[in-house]
Amino acid sequence: MSSSSPQARRGNTRQRIQDVALELFAEQGYEKTSLREIAERLEVTKAALYYHFKSKEDIIISVFEDLTRPIDELIEWAKGQPRTLETKREVLRRYSEAMVAGAPLYRFMQENQATMRELTIGETVKRRLFTLVDLLRTEGAPTVDQVRCVSALFTLHAGMMFLQHVEGDPEETRLAALEVATDLITRAHHER
Repeated sequence: MSSSSPQARRGNTRQRIQDVALELFAEQGYEKTSLREIAERLEVTKAALYYHFKSKEDIIISVFEDLTRPIDELIEWAKGQPRTLETKREVLRRYSEAMVAGAPLYRFMQENQATMRELTIGETVKRRLFTLVDLLRTEGAPTVDQVRCVSALFTLHAGMMFLQHVEGDPEETRLAALEVATDLITRAHHER
């Protein structure tokens, strides 16, 4: 099992390709970045790059699978838990941490929304979000509480995407977004 820490990623060619591709996608956009440019930035031949990935889509799909694995694991864990307020708070906490680990990917997704709709991973993102909302909401709760559950998730997204340009410590911003999301889920929670 490979580690995704920056130190461990540097030594892994496949992961270095992913990292450089994400950098270039962020700088120039997905559509304007070529495999040749990725190879040049890595200082390898296009053939060497091709050994690991046949296309830009292969690269972004592999990044997506690697960096979102913790979210899939979180969903599986949450499905086996009782729908208590404590479980819902833990889902939000773990989701917030998983988003930090996948920050470059989430920035790519935000900045390349048209591309995301065309790639197969776009549908996976949507399904995953709906699953998380279902795990957070209470069946039969009033509409206002259903909206609070959805808003709790998107508060975490807002903390990641839109508040990244706010001055200050990113971890403080993440924790503030988590606190607001937790408040929303607490207000929305109904025991059945």
